[in-house]
Amino acid sequence: MPGGVVGDGRYRLLAQFGVDKRAAAQLWRAQDGQLRRDVALTLLIGDSGDHAAATAARRTLERAAHTARITHHGQARILDVLGPGNGIGVGEGLLGIIVADWAQGTDLVDVIAEHPLPPATAARLLEPLAGAVEAAHHQGLVLGVDHPQRVRVSAESTLKLAFPGPLPQASLFDDVRGLGAILYLLLTSRWPLPNPPAGVARAPIGPDGRVVAPRAMYGYIPHDLSAAAVRCLDDSPGGIRTAAGLIRVLERAKSIPDVTQTIAAVDDDEEDYLDDDGAVWTTRRPSNNRSKRRKLAIGVTTLAVATVGVLAWLGTQLIGFFGSDGTAAGGPVAVAPPPGGNTPSAPAQPAPPKPIDAANVQVFNTKGTPDNPKRVNRAVDGDPATGWRTDKYQNPFPALKPGVGIMASFAEAVPFAEVVIDSPSPGTVVEIRSAPSEKPDLDETKVIGKATLQEGQTKLQLDAAEPTQHLLVWITTLGEGNVSELVEIDFTRTG
Repeated sequence: MPGGVVGDGRYRLLAQFGVDKRAAAQLWRAQDGQLRRDVALTLLIGDSGDHAAATAARRTLERAAHTARITHHGQARILDVLGPGNGIGVGEGLLGIIVADWAQGTDLVDVIAEHPLPPATAARLLEPLAGAVEAAHHQGLVLGVDHPQRVRVSAESTLKLAFPGPLPQASLFDDVRGLGAILYLLLTSRWPLPNPPAGVARAPIGPDGRVVAPRAMYGYIPHDLSAAAVRCLDDSPGGIRTAAGLIRVLERAKSIPDVTQTIAAVDDDEEDYLDDDGAVWTTRRPSNNRSKRRKLAIGVTTLAVATVGVLAWLGTQLIGFFGSDGTAAGGPVAVAPPPGGNTPSAPAQPAPPKPIDAANVQVFNTKGTPDNPKRVNRAVDGDPATGWRTDKYQNPFPALKPGVGIMASFAEAVPFAEVVIDSPSPGTVVEIRSAPSEKPDLDETKVIGKATLQEGQTKLQLDAAEPTQHLLVWITTLGEGNVSELVEIDFTRTG
């Protein structure tokens, strides 16, 4: 329990970071009472009277002691290996303790909990860990990279084996299989092997009885990287058998820009937009067209000359007006009112449409996970430099889902005249649907407008309909590359 001590009273337990049921091991952060520093403990739980368990624990301790000679930034340095009567007191219920440097950073499972990582990011994270495995294999040693709970994301944004302790029966290929499984996890947020960590779903299984390739789930994943993850899991002759083979794939993949990267990063964020720290998000490339720049310069010059001319004309008129007595031909002329004394009035004009801001917007999704839910507000923030974008799909709608969209809710039910959508994704087909609530079934919504977006602004005139408090902007056909972006959505009510 937290607060307890192990290792004959030397190590005080601070927080548990996982349980490896395969080895009856608990993974803890603890404090070394003698050196006053934090350490990572792999506690092998068991009864010393259980001969099989004690033999397996001794084998794990021996393997850990051998890997202690490896110095690599992809593995936490092993400080000590303790056994019963050699650092472990009688009655502690432990068969062994592996003590390692504490790896500052984040749990791997926490990093992929919300969504998978971009492919290039996943490759950069995994490469140092694969390098540690390759260094161990050069010396004929098994490192024990076989479960995500033993791995942490370091402060340097690399994966590190934080809780060493190879299983007694593990082979060199088990390390390679573990690397492939971790790569699969980074790309899909799914675990392809038995015993997934808490909160992580198992990878889907295809008709052939094998796990589905990452690229089949997310079409933006490069083929080589997707195939490498699957081939590392396969111990047949066609599989990847060494860490060196995987490293070559990772080196190529980490240099490929992620799907969402089209402009240089502003800071440490992997994508070309930032979240709530104020930077710009867009997928539009900056224009660098010499012809357009020349036309812009000519237009600005022409506008300046015209402005000077208008100002000169206004000055002449003012001089003529104040320099005359009002009776000259150019002076003001009084117009007599028509008989009856009434001035004719202009015909009444209908009130112009009025823009209205949504009180709340959210991604509307009928299947799977929502597309970029944290950035949906950027589609209605009034800033044309930001926007919301769908995920990149391998196949067009409705192969995976019937569509995806944005549900806008307003403070009250109002009649709407039009919706204006600014988008850099021509060919996107959008329906405007009225909805009875924020989260209706799609069948409960009613189509009141439809258009195929052009690049830039597209106005969708809405059918005369009863006032509604909820409008759904529903994408039924994605743009080029099976991805669409909505930079800004303006809602206009009738006068």
